[in-house]
Parts: sequence; C-alpha cells; structure tokens
Amino acid sequence: MDPRYELPSRNYFAREALPQMYTEVRQSLADRLAKVTYFALTSDMWSSRTCEPYMSLTIHFIEDWEMKTACLQTSYFPQDHTGEHIAEALQDAIASWKLNERHMVAITTDNGSNVVKAVELNGWLRMQCFGHRLHLAVGHGMNDNRITRAISVCKRIVSCFSYSWKKRRQLAEVQIQLGLPGHQLITESATRWGSRQMIERVLEQEGALAKVLSADKKTRHLVPTWQDLEVLEAIHKVLKPLQDFTDALSGEDYVTLSYVKPVLHLFTTSLLAYEEGESELCKSIKSKIVDYLNTKYSDPATSDLLDMATFVDPRFRANYIASDALKHRAVMEVESLLADQSSCQPPYPCVPTVSEPADLEAAVAPKAKKKTLASFFKQHTTTTSTAPTKKEAIQSELSSYLQSPSVESDTDPLKWWKDHEVVFPALSHLAKKYLLVPATSSPSERVFSCSGNIVT
Repeated sequence: MDPRYELPSRNYFAREALPQMYTEVRQSLADRLAKVTYFALTSDMWSSRTCEPYMSLTIHFIEDWEMKTACLQTSYFPQDHTGEHIAEALQDAIASWKLNERHMVAITTDNGSNVVKAVELNGWLRMQCFGHRLHLAVGHGMNDNRITRAISVCKRIVSCFSYSWKKRRQLAEVQIQLGLPGHQLITESATRWGSRQMIERVLEQEGALAKVLSADKKTRHLVPTWQDLEVLEAIHKVLKPLQDFTDALSGEDYVTLSYVKPVLHLFTTSLLAYEEGESELCKSIKSKIVDYLNTKYSDPATSDLLDMATFVDPRFRANYIASDALKHRAVMEVESLLADQSSCQPPYPCVPTVSEPADLEAAVAPKAKKKTLASFFKQHTTTTSTAPTKKEAIQSELSSYLQSPSVESDTDPLKWWKDHEVVFPALSHLAKKYLLVPATSSPSERVFSCSGNIVT
C-alpha cells in the first residue's frame, strides 16, 4: 500500500460517500419504477433492539417477465401506531417515489388492526399475509385443554435441560446408547408456529428423555405419559406437512399469489382431510384449521384477487375456480386495460382499403366476362365477412388460452408468458398485473434482519 495514501475519515463516508451512493441508487430505482405499469407493495411495523419503532415498505413489479423487488424505505416511525398515522405515512412514501396509486394492484400486510384500518382509509386492496393467516389458523386449531397440558409438559422438559449442564451431558450419553441423533432440545418460539418444532424434537428424543428424567427423583414427574405422547403425535401429524407451504409461499423472486387457491384446495381435499383410523383430536385440529382459512379467504375482494391470479397462471387456469363468471370479468378487465394503454399500438389493426384511380378515363377498362356460378358464391362470401370486434377477439383469445396444452407444475409462469405473449397479447396484460402480488409480507420482514444490524 502506498504510504502516501490517506485513509478517508469516518466523516467522509458518513457525509459524502454514503449519501452520494444512496442518491445514485435511489435515482436508478426511480427511473426503473417510472416505466412500471403495475406494482404491489408489502409493509410492516417493527421495533429495533433498542425498542425504536420503524416502518418498512417494499415494492414488487414485473420487468421483462422477471419478478423484481426493492425496499423503498425503512423509516423511523415515532408517532402513535394508529391507523390514521400509518395511512398518512404510506401515502407520503408512495408520493415521494412518484408512484401512481391507480397502478397499485394490492398491498400485502399482516392482520394487525391498525394496519388493516390504514389500508382501508387509503382505499387500497389488501392481501392477507398467508403466513400470518396460517399461523393464526394453527393457533385456532390447537385451542384445546389436552393440547395445552401436553405443550406445558414439553416446556418444562425443555426448561429442565436448558438450565442444567449435567442433564445435557447425560442426554448426550443416552443418545449414543440408543442410537439417536445428537440433537439439543428446541425452545418454544411464538413466531414459528408456536410449539411445532419443540414438539417434533421432544418426540424424536422421547426415549432418551424418559431414561434421563426417570433416573432422578426430582424430575420423574416430567416424564410424558402415554396420553401426552398421543396428543403430541396428533399435533405433529397434522402440522408437519403445512410448514413447507409457508416456506414456499414466502418467496419474493417467483410467483406466489397464484398458489393460494390451489393450496387451500389441497388442504381441504388432501392434507387436512379426515383419514380412516385417526384420532378425534386429529380430526378436530384439521377441521378448525380448514374452517378458519376458508372463512377468512371468503372475503369477496380477496377471493376475486386470488381467482384472477390463479386464472392467469398457466399451471392452474380454471382448475380451482368457477370459470364462467371469471371469463366475463377477464374480458371486461382486458378491455379496460387496453383502453388505458391507448398510447400503445392497437392489437387488432384494421385492413387498409385500396383507393380508386383518380382518372377514370385513363384507367384501362377490363374486358367484360360472363359470370359463372362460382362467382356468385365468391361475391357473397366477400360481402358478408366482417372483422371481429375487440371483445370478440379477446373472447377468442381467452378460449384459446383455456384450451391450450397443459404445462408441468414446476413451470415458471413468467417464462411461459414471455414465450406466449405474442400468442395471447391481450391476456398477457392480466398476467403482468396479477402475478406480481406477493402472497406473504415476508419481504418486509426480511428487511428487519438487515436494518436491525444497521440501526442498533
């Protein structure tokens, strides 16, 4: 390193380098957003490690048939977290980025009453975060005294081993003897489906735990009874398959909203359907979860949003929705979208007419020929054929889309639309509008981890 080089000071980075970098990045993003036709938002409130309140806002849009996302802001929010203050802050945020509210499809948030009120005050369409809604459904399904008691036993077992190094050492020795994985117990986490992971680990180590606990008079009462184990196994059986769906629907680099309707259908008909020989507790948990989800997603505005997103996904189309009513709505909305984009070239151009020669006398008169029988049919066909109207063309395109060959379930819908945009030019506008909405508010929550390290 050159000894003449002077390392820039902290003030240089704080007052010049970082502000300049922020200005350049913001301007670059603003230029990209100015070309965006439709967009969706996610937002959430959170507190830093020093208990300072912040509000995050992310934007999601499709650019060249690729899903794009960006964090618009993570701003300090010292006001009371009322619906009115949050609504005003959201309005100020999109105004600072010069975003047009008419082009916003929806905003995905959790189910906090203040956030819900803020969205209503702004007159925006709100998508319920599927992750939060499923978490609440699981809590609703586990509202049972037997489950409460079994989970309490698990908590006390975990606490016993968490505060005793001697018990942990004995557990490790017994794990080797019984050939069990050398895993530690997991503490309950209220934000990760409550006690599911804790229960799974207790069931995995049940043999080792019973042996270590029964060897000490002070902890023998903590050994789970067979009734407790039956309850824990019932919980584990019901909840284990559901976790994968929460993780899959929390992505932000691929389409997620179109999955919600098919996932709800899969829950009802398969994963949470009654099985022969299962306990009444399992049936009760499944029934409560399914009823809760179906009730919450039966809201007309939410249902319409999910139906349209599923419809324009080539993997699903009309498989999980009532297609007749949706076809009419799709045609009407495509007509409206095309009307709004009047600056674009018309998708259905008219056939140009040929002008007659100006000098009729100079025109060479063809020799008259005797008409044949075929000429009458030719003339009749030419005069009666008319170009389809815009509505008829959209309906024809819609029918062709529904009858087109099915695609594999792992197909990227955005890539499919990129390849078929020329074939279905009108419907592609619907796909660009509805496939960009995230199914969960995870993008805003992911900002917490990065921002938390910066502001604390």
